[in-house]
Amino acid sequence: MQTRTLGTSGLEVSAIGLGCMGISQSYGQPMATPDAVRLIRAAFERGITFFDTAEVYGPFTNEEVVGEALQPIRDQVVIATKFGIDIAGSAGHEGMDSRPQHIRDVVEASLKRLRTDRIDLLYQHRVDPVVPIEEVAGTVKELILEGKVKHFGLSEAGVRTIRRAHAVQPVAALQSEYSLWWREPEEAILSVLEELGIGFVPFSPLGKGFLTGAIDANTTFDSSDFRNSVPRFAEDARKANQALVDAIVAIAARKKATPAQVALAWLLAQKPWIVPIPGTTKLNRLEENIGSAAIVLTPDDLAAIETAVSAISVQGERYSPQHAARIDR
Repeated sequence: MQTRTLGTSGLEVSAIGLGCMGISQSYGQPMATPDAVRLIRAAFERGITFFDTAEVYGPFTNEEVVGEALQPIRDQVVIATKFGIDIAGSAGHEGMDSRPQHIRDVVEASLKRLRTDRIDLLYQHRVDPVVPIEEVAGTVKELILEGKVKHFGLSEAGVRTIRRAHAVQPVAALQSEYSLWWREPEEAILSVLEELGIGFVPFSPLGKGFLTGAIDANTTFDSSDFRNSVPRFAEDARKANQALVDAIVAIAARKKATPAQVALAWLLAQKPWIVPIPGTTKLNRLEENIGSAAIVLTPDDLAAIETAVSAISVQGERYSPQHAARIDR
């Protein structure tokens, strides 16, 4: 697989990464550990070198699975994990905790679960409204100097926060949602990232599965699937949003590709420093996603996609009100 560098950080990763959250939570029942380990190792064997996890996924169990899977090949991969969620409920402010000592405690615990001596990319999972971002960036800077962390990242951060953090410790990557059905980063974020030399790692690049074409208004989700609480996945919204998928399906047919591959190839074509991290629990979907890196979208293809999707207004919010309150603006 081709590789990409996240901004000007020098951090080189596979053009497609693997988001590991769904292995342990959110999309139905967690995978059995042996199956999850096999899937992660299969991703590496097929060229993926960039693996994304977080302490809150599970919680904790996802880091343990990723650590077990990648331990034999640790020096050949890039591991990203995250801090900043108040899992224990002790910080007392909107479910977040980026106090300096908490960051340090999380890093020590993550290193153990990941079976490694350093974290390649450490994200603040959500911006903490109580702790100044300068303190957060300063703490990560110290951890970098100590060799426990290699690069600093932010997730779902707004322009002002990105600039303030970057002034203290260079930000290697921003991780936020971006796809053909969530294009808000184009309004202000992408230009700032380009200006500052920061890479972009889109999560949910396939619209939480919707852009694959495998979900429609009649789809039912497991009772533990978080999409049950997402307004954009309400039955009426799915019915209205089917037009977007239909447009992508038509373009994919012309390219002899799948809708998922076109959606991922579209992201890759936006900027050379964008690295999407689709997640999956299925080997065939993993291979399908990897195949998107070989698809070249011509200017005419991109124009056709733009014409098709810009005429469609996506219905439904992407988060419940509770989760939306955690997004930095």
